[in-house]
Amino acid sequence: MMIPRTMDPHAMTLHGQAEAAATAARDFVDRASARAASELAVDGRIPTDRSMRWQRRIHGLAWAATVAQALIGLAAWMNRSAGSEGGEVSELVLRIGMGEYLQQLVGGIPMGPNEIVRPTDLGIGEEVAAFAANPDVALFLREGNTVDNRANLMGRLIQGASIPDGLGDGDLDMARDQFRRFTDDKIVPDAHRWHLEDRLIPGELIAEMAEFGVFGVCIPEVHGGLGLGKLAMCVVTEELSRGWIAAGSLGTRSEIAGELIATAGTPAQKEEWLGPIAAGEVLPAAVFTEPDIGSDLAHLRTRATRTADGWRIHGAKTWITHAARADLMTVLARTAPDTPGHDGLSMFLAAKDRGTDEIPFPVEGLHGSEIPVLGYRGMKEYQLSFDGFQVPADGLLGGREGQGFAQLMRTFEGARIQTAARAVGVARRAWELGFQYALDRHQFGSALAAFPRVADKLVLAIVETVMARELTYFAAREKDTGRRCDVEAGMAKLLAARVAWTNADASLQIHGGNGYALEFEISRVLCDARILNIFEGAAEIQAQVIGRGLVSAALRSPAV
Repeated sequence: MMIPRTMDPHAMTLHGQAEAAATAARDFVDRASARAASELAVDGRIPTDRSMRWQRRIHGLAWAATVAQALIGLAAWMNRSAGSEGGEVSELVLRIGMGEYLQQLVGGIPMGPNEIVRPTDLGIGEEVAAFAANPDVALFLREGNTVDNRANLMGRLIQGASIPDGLGDGDLDMARDQFRRFTDDKIVPDAHRWHLEDRLIPGELIAEMAEFGVFGVCIPEVHGGLGLGKLAMCVVTEELSRGWIAAGSLGTRSEIAGELIATAGTPAQKEEWLGPIAAGEVLPAAVFTEPDIGSDLAHLRTRATRTADGWRIHGAKTWITHAARADLMTVLARTAPDTPGHDGLSMFLAAKDRGTDEIPFPVEGLHGSEIPVLGYRGMKEYQLSFDGFQVPADGLLGGREGQGFAQLMRTFEGARIQTAARAVGVARRAWELGFQYALDRHQFGSALAAFPRVADKLVLAIVETVMARELTYFAAREKDTGRRCDVEAGMAKLLAARVAWTNADASLQIHGGNGYALEFEISRVLCDARILNIFEGAAEIQAQVIGRGLVSAALRSPAV
């Protein structure tokens, strides 16, 4: 159910200017994509050696497109939220966000702590002046991210104003409220203690999450799930991750396994596994990554050999989350050893007994050792060794060999969107902690929030959180249409992970020395935020996927 909004004439004018500026930004990036396609491609494709040599340009293009899409999302958010009680606050968020990201397109986009990509790196340096002179762009460059706007927004927030986060959908907004209360009541009070004790997510919390349908959000109703889309998944994940990333991340395992089985499984496999996964009775683990392989799955070495009674798996896996307590492993293995690359890979549904603290892997043919980590605790990470682990004949996903890589690729979009939602939740929690500390802590006779550089950190943190959230929702909506959205999913994860880290870093800086103490929650949030730029495809992998996708699209354009 869509809830209509009304905007006053001033807001309508500002929204129109924002849309025009965002469109100009997209056109600016499109020209960069077209130029890269014309200069780097040979016979309609970019050779590997050129892709490597011009990696910075391709990745910079990805970041520029991500920033432009975030601007489009911010303008759309303004259209949705301006009619709410937070209209004036929304206007300030819009101005600051538009001004900051347009300035990044003009002056330089931070791809990493010491990597700034500038228009000259993208081959469009000579077009910057014309872009900046566009009347709508110039408006936000001049009147967007200003001292007065930042101070005004901070003042409103100190007075108790909130930034609208409604989706204009009564059911989704109700779900957000429900999971926000659940997170505040059941997760926030104990999450930091669980982290410090390096405990697994308590079983009683998992049971309550299951009652709320967390593990079956996207699983079809006919198989016991809620049958909702990725947008609903983002709302749930975001709110849970705000309390503790482990709570939000637990659903990722069910998301990946559920999508694998729902899209590629046989009728019998769907009947056997989807209902128990949706109910939280079966906890899956994704078993893909190998030592020294990482994202280069074409060189995966774990092998599965056919036997009279099924399959035997041999090999090593690493960075396997929640492996000990999982009941079902989705294992990617090579079934055709003489077939190089991706074509020889198959996916297996490998059931196992759930481990305990005393005996984490009570299964013949499977051994595991824990990898101690800085953060992202609650599920634990493991190295696994398969030594003849048995999988029955009906454990081959879809009953077809050689389809494993293609089956996995269909889940990456959803997993990366879900990871972006986790990052948004972490970013929000980092902001909450920094904001509250800045209100409570006094130095030199004033609250920290009164100092402009502290206020600036907090203002940019919440503005970027809104932008990352809206980009994540955009990717989720694209996925829900059924269209391919690997570029959009990559953009969402790329930006949201950066925002989570910068927010956590800024919040810890506001805490000062206390932020470095383990007793303060921000120390955990910082460690949790850091992993988001690495798993489900590192930031560099995301940029490669996005950049090559943009250039490929440009090559298909008649203008190139």
